[in-house]
Amino acid sequence: MLRPFFFSVGMFVALWGGSFLMIDKMVLSFKDDSDREPGFRGMFTSINSERQVIFDPEDWAAFALMSVGSVTMLYSLVLPKRN
Repeated sequence: MLRPFFFSVGMFVALWGGSFLMIDKMVLSFKDDSDREPGFRGMFTSINSERQVIFDPEDWAAFALMSVGSVTMLYSLVLPKRN
């Protein structure tokens, strides 16, 4: 059960890294007027004057996510099979 779990988590992370290669930034608009705090993702997001959240990943984030996902998928292939 661990092998498919680690493989799927690794593929998910690697695909997110691949999608970060395609985007420069994303602008998210919210309907409510509540104050939004960036939280722990504050290093990638900022809030502009129109109350829109701008998600701007660094260039290294795509390669880091793809490498972590690839290593996790390779790790899942090395796990021993259980009967």
